[in-house]
Parts: sequence; C-alpha cells; structure tokens
Amino acid sequence: MNAMALVVVLLTVLLASGSAEAGSPTTSPLTTVDSLDLRRYSGTWYEIARYSNRFQRYCESDTTAEYTVRTDGKVQVVNSCRQKDGRTKTARGTAKVVDKSNAKLKVTFFWPFYGDYWVIGLSPDYRYAIVGEPKRKYLWILSRTPEMDEGTYKEALEQIRTAGYDPDKLLKTRQSPRNAPTAANSFPD
Repeated sequence: MNAMALVVVLLTVLLASGSAEAGSPTTSPLTTVDSLDLRRYSGTWYEIARYSNRFQRYCESDTTAEYTVRTDGKVQVVNSCRQKDGRTKTARGTAKVVDKSNAKLKVTFFWPFYGDYWVIGLSPDYRYAIVGEPKRKYLWILSRTPEMDEGTYKEALEQIRTAGYDPDKLLKTRQSPRNAPTAANSFPD
C-alpha cells in the first residue's frame, strides 16, 4: 500500500470513529439553566467536588470561588485553595456573559485566553450550582456551605449524569471546619 492510500485509510477511520462518537449521548449539546441572576449568584461558593484539572493540581483543600458583579456588568472572580504546604493559593480573573440567560460565561485568568463557564445546574434557592463546559472536560459542584448533605449531593450527581458527565470521575474536595461561612458571605438575599 502506498503512502497516499495509507493516509486515506487513516483519515477514513478517524472520521468514522468521530461520527460514531458524535452520536453517543455524552456528546449531545450541553444545556445550561434557563436563567441566572448574577446578583444572587454573587458571593462565596465552596467547591464540593470537581473533575481533575491541571490548573487545580496544587489544591489540597478549602477551595472556594468568590464572584462579584462589577459596575460594567462583568464578574470579578477570585478562586482560592489551600495547597499541600498549607499556604493559600489565589487566582483572580474576570468573567463576561455571552448569552441572554446569563448562564454562559467566558472567564479569563490570563488575558487574552478565555474558557467556558456554563452553569448547568442550580438549585432554585441558589444553595448549590453545577458548572461545566461544552466539551465536558471540566466540572464543578459548588455549594454555599462547606458541606453538602447526602440527599442534595445525590440530586447533583443525577443532574450530572443527565448532562452526560461521569460522576465516577469526581474528586471530592475537603473543606476544613475553619472554612465555615460567616454572616457576611453565607447566603445571598
């Protein structure tokens, strides 16, 4: 078989495998919540679980995200976690809304590079949220408190399954008792 024929065969196999994968349930388009009130979403969120990712590889425990709506409509993002050496690591970024529901955002920690931040699950009282992105490579379960009761966690896992994520890939985040919310950052109005 000549080189050109080999290339054609390899391309055919790659395209066929991509087409088969596209028909699987996990590659159906990811949907977000119908609407997100950014003011209610603002405040401190505690990471309950996440998919492993390179930018949190140093995080050992006490992972939080703080969101603040700015006057220009963008959202200030401050992520922090406790590292293995006990020090706190903080990353500051900015998010911008990219659709009318407010549930699809683009976030940057290093301009001009942006990543998708889609709210794909949200309790009606804004006590927990599920955040993902269209390729399903990243996933976070967030809560307004450092711990989530088992019933609520199972509810979140079911939403994750329905969205085409694999709950078995989740890493639970350890939160210290000292990371408990204060009156100023516990729940939005």
